[in-house]
Amino acid sequence: MKTKHFFLVIACILINVTAIAQFYPKYQWTLLEQNLMDEIIGEASGETAFNHIQEMGAYNRNRPTEEFASTLWEAEYVYNKLVEYGLEGAQIERFESGSQRWDGIRGELWEINPGRKKLADYDDITAMLASGSQNTDVEAELIWVEEGRANDFEGLDVTGKIVVTSGSPGGVHGIAIKNGAVGVISFNSPRPLVDPLQIPWSGIYSRNRNSEESKNTFAFFLPAREGHILRDRLIRGEKIKVHALVEAQNVDLDLQVPTCVIPGTDPDAGEIIFSAHLFEGYTKQGANDNISGSASILEVARMLKTMIDEGRLPQPKRGIRFIWVPEFSGTIPWVKEHKDLMKNTLCNINLDMVGLWLSKSQSFFNLERTTYGNAHYINDVLENYFRYVGETNRSSLVLSGRGGFRNRIVAPSGSDEPFYYAIEHHYGASDHEVFNDWGVGVPGVMLITWPDHYYHTSEDRPNKCDPTQMKRCSVISAAAAYTIAVADDDMIRKMAGEIFANSSRRIGQQSARALDELSYANADNLPDVYKKCRSYIEAAGLTDAETLETLIELAPGNQKIQKYLSDKSSLIKAIAENQATGLDQLMISMAIDLGTDEVSLKPSRLEKKAMSIVPNETPLVKANGYREYGSALSSVSREESMRFSRGLGSTSELQRLCKGKHNALEIKKLLDAQYSRVSDLETILDYLKVLKESGLITY
Repeated sequence: MKTKHFFLVIACILINVTAIAQFYPKYQWTLLEQNLMDEIIGEASGETAFNHIQEMGAYNRNRPTEEFASTLWEAEYVYNKLVEYGLEGAQIERFESGSQRWDGIRGELWEINPGRKKLADYDDITAMLASGSQNTDVEAELIWVEEGRANDFEGLDVTGKIVVTSGSPGGVHGIAIKNGAVGVISFNSPRPLVDPLQIPWSGIYSRNRNSEESKNTFAFFLPAREGHILRDRLIRGEKIKVHALVEAQNVDLDLQVPTCVIPGTDPDAGEIIFSAHLFEGYTKQGANDNISGSASILEVARMLKTMIDEGRLPQPKRGIRFIWVPEFSGTIPWVKEHKDLMKNTLCNINLDMVGLWLSKSQSFFNLERTTYGNAHYINDVLENYFRYVGETNRSSLVLSGRGGFRNRIVAPSGSDEPFYYAIEHHYGASDHEVFNDWGVGVPGVMLITWPDHYYHTSEDRPNKCDPTQMKRCSVISAAAAYTIAVADDDMIRKMAGEIFANSSRRIGQQSARALDELSYANADNLPDVYKKCRSYIEAAGLTDAETLETLIELAPGNQKIQKYLSDKSSLIKAIAENQATGLDQLMISMAIDLGTDEVSLKPSRLEKKAMSIVPNETPLVKANGYREYGSALSSVSREESMRFSRGLGSTSELQRLCKGKHNALEIKKLLDAQYSRVSDLETILDYLKVLKESGLITY
């Protein structure tokens, strides 16, 4: 028995030793020291951020006319909070919009025959009245026109009637009015199987809205649930008459941008700019899109200001600025107005739709990286904190055994679920694209929860958001910006280490992609497929080497750091070369099997010409800000523009790559690695020639 007991003890010890030996701290580190992370995590309040969402977007409200003439509610709210938090430079900057805005005042739709009941009311749900609807007081019969396409009107007399459709009112309206209808009722829904109550935000604006035939026209929206009932009544042959009453106006409105800054100790050391669009139109007031992003950067501003003032975080060397904007329409004039700031801006962190309760929307919190044309260390800094939160907020047999999260980042009233996240390639369509523009030149990333089953609908309300997600978003955002703001030589080396380590994975992913794609080649297309696949690996190596080199902007003139980064950059290129060798081996093996010659990498005459051209932008590109360089290209014909669009993966990305760092052949590889459309080398050279003749680049 003693012998058995002895061996049992030894066995238990060996099991425990084995378990310990297998443990490794997968991504359990942050660039900032743990004591500083503890301060940031502790200070972040998911409840405060969530309350901002509720205060600014608890429901869609009909703005009173006097609000348009003064300060919009959300802008006033943010400004008052900035003053309350004591943030420096708090103000609301205003810009002319150049156009009037539609403002609904009243919208009621009553059934008056065979019974009397209200079908829709603007005061109940503002989305029920389509933007662009005009003053109306009409009684008319309803008629079902299915999806409202032109052929759906064949054989129907809709004169003087209101058409009911499952199609989008923006598309149906013009056809209906042309056929004599007086208005539209739609129950179109982009996601009816997810939520039969949601109404999409849409309008009936059209080119001919001021013509005689479109006067006094309107469109009402019904939720899909109610629309189906109305449709079925009409299909059964029931005669339904309604009374539509609409009051609307066009109002003057300026573009309002609340802003503030946490100044750095060195005004010349650069700034990080947070952005979030507070307005996406003025009728729509989406809780997640994008009051959540606006609430999150407001919380980040409060957190950092509080901790710095209390001495819990050292005052940063570099500034951190915050702007709350009307989407695109406010970001563009703000950036143009502050060209001096753009020269001193290191990067932009844009928060758009960041607050979803992830599991309820089957969503992930995503980092959308910069393009290769704006390679920057901000990508890897943010990735570091995404991973930290992700790996410490999930249960793992390896990391925590039967325990729970290793470092709970959970709001008291929020979810207690794992952090679902993804690091993705570039995606535009938000305000960071203004910063990424060639005429601005500030690398910008986006943080976003996706998919979102409710965005752009009446059901984008606070109950879809999660205080825990808001807390985690605020932690990641604040930590990333502060890391850059305080970066010294030691931090720069740590950031370089992150980029170097991540580059091995990214190059490896492109290598795996290349190997798989090449394996499907045949004897006829082997040369083209091989060269394209090799460009994936080469482009990844070029981009990550350049990403690492961008760190020198944090230590200008520091020869020691510059050499350190240069040496690391050379190692990244060597990794890419080694991975490319693996692809070469596959090509050789396949050539033998296919009975064809090995593919030569000896450059053609056209490729030699491309290799001799290294385009670099001129001061004209950024002289006047966002997209103003386009005036230099005004002489390009429409036919030429279409040719460039068809022959290039992206003209805007090609422009961004003209930085004096890559020759034209490398630019092709960088484009082909990012876009499904293969860029034609001759078209690249032609486009570069146009840019050169326009004075936008030199060779």
